[in-house]
Amino acid sequence: MSREISSVVQALVDNVDRAVRGKHQQIRMAVSCLLTEGHLLLDDVPGTGKTTLAKAIADSISGSWTRVQFTPDLLPSDITGVMVYDQANGVFNFREGPVFSNVLVGDEINRGSPKTQSALLEVMEERQVTADGVSRPVPRPFFVVATQNPRDFQGTFPLPDVQLDRFTMRITLGYTDHQTEVRLLDDYHRGQRDHSVDAVTDAEQLERVIDQVDVIEAAPSINDYIVRIAAATRDHPDLRLGVSTRGSIALLRSARAWAATAERDFVTPDDVQDVATAVCGHRIALTPEAELRGASTSTIIAGVLDEVEVPRRRDA
Repeated sequence: MSREISSVVQALVDNVDRAVRGKHQQIRMAVSCLLTEGHLLLDDVPGTGKTTLAKAIADSISGSWTRVQFTPDLLPSDITGVMVYDQANGVFNFREGPVFSNVLVGDEINRGSPKTQSALLEVMEERQVTADGVSRPVPRPFFVVATQNPRDFQGTFPLPDVQLDRFTMRITLGYTDHQTEVRLLDDYHRGQRDHSVDAVTDAEQLERVIDQVDVIEAAPSINDYIVRIAAATRDHPDLRLGVSTRGSIALLRSARAWAATAERDFVTPDDVQDVATAVCGHRIALTPEAELRGASTSTIIAGVLDEVEVPRRRDA
């Protein structure tokens, strides 16, 4: 494990920890997602710190970042950019949208219309925007950190399966524990309400770290284990949609990143299991019968992990 990876990972986790208290494991998971150069979906009820976490991640990187508040009247061009006529020169010029940044924070993404949500599809997968027949790359590294409220909240447009599959991870924060919430109230009473943090890395350094994490050793048995997990979801009787090949790749990259946060230069089966719910939970869909029985995607993933044979330690 290189010293640069360890220092960047620790700096990011500690920095975001200062803004979002009592959520160390979720923060570590979010940082792991960034180390894959993947996209993160924060899914939880209002008031649990989703936007605070998203902004803290963006503030921790000294590259460019933008924030978009999704609303039903937001247009696709408000995100990707638009061709603007230059009267002085008699030509059309492209005006870049918020996606042309290192970090795009999409707040309440499921309040945007399906047409606007779909505007992110190309840029999330291909890291480019096509307008007027010309493809324009976005800066590297590029991350989308989006927040959403549960689908049963009024005024939301559920993200379609194809859009969910573009997110490397989906995590929930949940409510804070009693003692942490008491400390938060004490801080609020004393006027300590600023959750902003300073940058601890830059885009160039983060790009180097991402490239190093992507070559962390994963034995052939780990790859086989991941594929067997994905296959088990595709054949599961309670699922109408299993983990895609894109999901298998995301699981491997996320396991590598999780190993990096543990300061290891190799992947273990435990790494795969630790990130499986965050990576696979939003990629599977229950059958109507399973929904009526009250099944959940997290319990399905847990059951799959129990059933799929784990590689022996010396093989992994």
